Amino acid sequence: MTPGTARWALPASLALLAVLALLPLAIPAFWTANILGRAIVYGIVAMSLTFLATYGGFVSLAQMMIAGTAGYAVAILVPGAVPSILGGVPYALAIPTGLLAATAMGLLVGLISVRTQGIYLLMITLSLGVGVHLFVQANIAWFNGYEGIRNVVGPEILGLPFRDTFVFYYTALATAALLYALVLYLVRTPFGLALQALRDNPRRVSALGYDAPLHRIAAFGVAGFIAGAGGILVTFYNIGISPGTIGLGATVNILVMSVIGGLGHPVGAFIGAVIFTLFDTFAADLYDRDRFNTLVGVVFLAIVLASPDGVLGMARRLRDALAPRPQGRADGIATSRAASAGPPASGNGA
Repeated sequence: MTPGTARWALPASLALLAVLALLPLAIPAFWTANILGRAIVYGIVAMSLTFLATYGGFVSLAQMMIAGTAGYAVAILVPGAVPSILGGVPYALAIPTGLLAATAMGLLVGLISVRTQGIYLLMITLSLGVGVHLFVQANIAWFNGYEGIRNVVGPEILGLPFRDTFVFYYTALATAALLYALVLYLVRTPFGLALQALRDNPRRVSALGYDAPLHRIAAFGVAGFIAGAGGILVTFYNIGISPGTIGLGATVNILVMSVIGGLGHPVGAFIGAVIFTLFDTFAADLYDRDRFNTLVGVVFLAIVLASPDGVLGMARRLRDALAPRPQGRADGIATSRAASAGPPASGNGA
């Protein structure tokens, strides 16, 4: 992040948070829950991928699987879920357990893939995600197989059901804001700075005595915690979880959200999630109902081709184009030369 960006990032983030907090008072409940709320909870999962890609330099395709780990852990434990497997554990205990399970899964993914880079990292994390998806789908005793676990409605908050539109939305918004602040804080700590240095030049940082593999594994653990928080909210939003929630399609959707928004800053995950949610919701009305995914794909390709660094990249270039330009270089050079030449000659001969 450049110094100029750092100056406006905090005020812009606070202003956006204020707008998002007031927006439900002016829009229908459908837009609050099914557009903004859905975009926020999936944006949290996408932010876990953005965190790894932006500050660690590696892209993981296992983030939706890690999110599903937390979702399944909560669904297995809480009462009222169908089928009831270990039902009876209160949400106050089930939710931290789900976060712990997701963090542990993130550490495990990091441990397995710590020595890989580029396409090999993508393939290993994708394989892990698909493997867990197939395992969950085949296991009936613990995960109810293909049907999944339903009726996971979430806890009551201040005596109100979690399914209440405003309770769900503001809980998701507060969670996203806290995790967003956590990421911005972490990347300025010694751990975050070392992680960024490893992204830029791992050999030099390792030569300085830093443990590169340990930092990468820890980064996957942090990303797992973030994805777990999003996965629990996604489970409450869907009132349950099934193997399709963590399948290949869901994994690709998270990647698309991250790339559309831009991998240069954590806020790009939420921008991409909003854009994806809008098209995923209304594409069937704009295009052939049986081929609406084609429109989503075309929009994705158009954004990537126009701006490989996503919507954030477009906004950055637009800002630079509209910014006032400094004095021309030629004028500056001429001025500096005139200043260094000293006073003009008096005209007397030597």
